[in-house]
Amino acid sequence: MSKIDDIDKKIINRIQTLFPIAPEPYKLIAKELGLLEDELISRIKRLKDEGVIRRIGGNFGPYKLGFFSTLCTASVPDDALELFTKVVNGYSGVTHNYMRNHRYNVWFTFIAESMEIIENNLKEISEKTGVYDILNLPATDVFKISANFKVV
Repeated sequence: MSKIDDIDKKIINRIQTLFPIAPEPYKLIAKELGLLEDELISRIKRLKDEGVIRRIGGNFGPYKLGFFSTLCTASVPDDALELFTKVVNGYSGVTHNYMRNHRYNVWFTFIAESMEIIENNLKEISEKTGVYDILNLPATDVFKISANFKVV
């Protein structure tokens, strides 16, 4: 992985919120940051290829669209972390995941058309990874917060 420079940091910080809904959003962001559109796109592609950026896309309230969302956590041994996170990230319903210093060390959100689909996907993840200590923690109340990560 290459080093993230100040321009990369500005790009990462800028694209996390208020992404332009426009025919040429990258051109608008590039102009705002004093870059050429091709340079911006090239840098974003590199950051995606390196895993710094996992996805660029809209976030919608799953319940308002008739979907279900849940927070999941797993107790993943160190030697299984790479496989586990690769498998989890392969599911389109996983919006993000992160590690914590705890017995349950990998946390991720899952969105799908039904809780049954989520539960079946969690079983698949266990079968593919050998990690069976996965908790499904559906929300009882929903509080929407902004989840953007300032890169300094």
